[in-house]
Amino acid sequence: MSGEPLDLLQPDWPAPANVRAAATTRRGGVSRGPYAGLNLGDHVGDDPAAVAENRRLLSAALGLARAPAWLEQVHGCAVAAAETVHAPVRADAAVTRTPGVACVVMTADCLPVLFCDRGGRVVAAAHAGWRGLAGGVLEATLARMAVDPAEVLAWLGPAIGPAAFEVGPEVRAAFVADDPGAADAFVPARADRLLADLYALARRRLMRAGVGQVSGGGRCTYSEADTFHSYRRAPVSGRQATLVWLSA
Repeated sequence: MSGEPLDLLQPDWPAPANVRAAATTRRGGVSRGPYAGLNLGDHVGDDPAAVAENRRLLSAALGLARAPAWLEQVHGCAVAAAETVHAPVRADAAVTRTPGVACVVMTADCLPVLFCDRGGRVVAAAHAGWRGLAGGVLEATLARMAVDPAEVLAWLGPAIGPAAFEVGPEVRAAFVADDPGAADAFVPARADRLLADLYALARRRLMRAGVGQVSGGGRCTYSEADTFHSYRRAPVSGRQATLVWLSA
């Protein structure tokens, strides 16, 4: 198999020099059909050989000596120790202090969030759909990092944008029950439907948790069809990956 070179995004955050990070797009890779390009999800019906080759191409492009710590994501709040992951484990976040071990989450509209501390000692990645976000996956990830949140930097990767993420009133209720101010992240759409701003909701939760700086946001996986996979746009679709690691 052979494909086009990978088109990777570099997070725009003030991370220490030894903290490495990247977010994939759908450009590059060897998948075909609805998964066309770089699909990294092995659970969406794509040819397993294509997914394996895409993952190999990603590791090679990033210079990773070992495979990233791929997770079996379930929209929960479990956080894995990435250095112990040798086969997918059921978790929605990973943390590590071990150089050369990449924390990774897959998304196709949900919000990927990367973390590091200002000293470059620990990194983490979290998968935050609305259920995980409301359930506390970001706070659980911060707790496992075991550093002062004021020393933590966070980056919000590509997710469905606020003009495209239509939800029901139960989603607003889930956030407002914990934080009445979260109501500002919802605007009326049609009938009882609302448009939700995942980026704003994540920023609120991170700032309330004391995180020192939050960067990123602003992309839309749903509307940028040439750049990103989107489950809302096409239920049969691939997955992006967002990764962070400490240089060896």
